Amino acid sequence: MRIRIVDAFTDRPFAGNPAGVVVLDRPEFPAEEWMRRVAAEVNLSETAFVHALPAEPETDFALRWFTPAIEVDLCGHATLATAHVLHSTGVADGPIRFATRGGALTATPGGDGSHTLDFPTAPLTPVEPEPRLLAALGTEPVSVHHTGPVTDDLLVELADEPAVRNLRPDLAELATFERRGVVVTAEAADRDAGYDFVSRFFGMAAGIPEDPVTGSAHTALAPFWSARLGGRTDLTGYQASARGGHVRVSLRGDRTLLTGRAVTVIDGDLLV
Repeated sequence: MRIRIVDAFTDRPFAGNPAGVVVLDRPEFPAEEWMRRVAAEVNLSETAFVHALPAEPETDFALRWFTPAIEVDLCGHATLATAHVLHSTGVADGPIRFATRGGALTATPGGDGSHTLDFPTAPLTPVEPEPRLLAALGTEPVSVHHTGPVTDDLLVELADEPAVRNLRPDLAELATFERRGVVVTAEAADRDAGYDFVSRFFGMAAGIPEDPVTGSAHTALAPFWSARLGGRTDLTGYQASARGGHVRVSLRGDRTLLTGRAVTVIDGDLLV
């Protein structure tokens, strides 16, 4: 069975967020324990498993995502990576409709090699920051919101871009929060840099100390920054991890479009 490693939300190798992609050769998922073991072996933030749905009129493929520790309900970069593999290998042509735990998702190829993902917009609920969150972050936030129910993150606005880039949180303490992860964000310091806001994502509870580029988090970042940047609905985010990556977002009410590119860096065989 073929397995590929794809760098997503980047147009060059060794940047963006790497994901494993396993295109199954049968119209059903294998045993969950096997998928968990494969994901743990690959040891990336997510590994995607996908199979065709030939008898389903509303969707084309079923898609699931696993971190090295858990199965997740929504994942942007591994969906982008999967669409890239299906299109680049000729398995699919045109828009792809995925059936997932996070609902029906669509990936549409663009003429420039990009793909646009149609995801549900995450609702934002203001919350009071807990003292232990402040202790884990080591800084005072401007605001804190809960994103959910699908993403189930804490979105923490910091004072400025340097505060996001220089943050060194207590990851062990963050792992005690009963949330998928913690997103920290701030407005871009320089609009001429080509992005409107920056972010970082810490997903200790999901077995991901720091995720390089988190597409699903941008379903909350899009409405958050649209409201703060004059109601603009088309924005670009930069996730300021060590690898880094750009996510173009378009807010469309209860849906958010995420656009990026991807590059296959490894193509091999699973022998078990």
